[in-house]
Amino acid sequence: MTALTPTQIAAFRETLTALRDELAGADESAAEWRKPVALDQQSVGRLSRMDAMQQQAMAEAEGRRRQADIQRIDAALKRIEDDDYGWCLTCGEAIEPKRLEIDPMATRCVTCAS
Repeated sequence: MTALTPTQIAAFRETLTALRDELAGADESAAEWRKPVALDQQSVGRLSRMDAMQQQAMAEAEGRRRQADIQRIDAALKRIEDDDYGWCLTCGEAIEPKRLEIDPMATRCVTCAS
């Protein structure tokens, strides 16, 4: 197996950057759902407040997942800068381009990831 070509690396960089921008935008638009739920018994009933708190908790969990993905993307972009992108961090072998097409943030080859 061979290393990725410069054209492939440029395409993965573009994909990672676009994905990062998309996640950052989604995180900003979801900020409203993560705000604290006010205790206002006059306008919101107890069940409605419970629903709002559940939505808030789900939005916070989704935000944490987005932030984790952004960190993985940043790490992949750093590996591109360091000329380490596309190489398994465990065994040092090249990661199949098809695997990187599915998950451009992958750090391990199929064998080591199993």
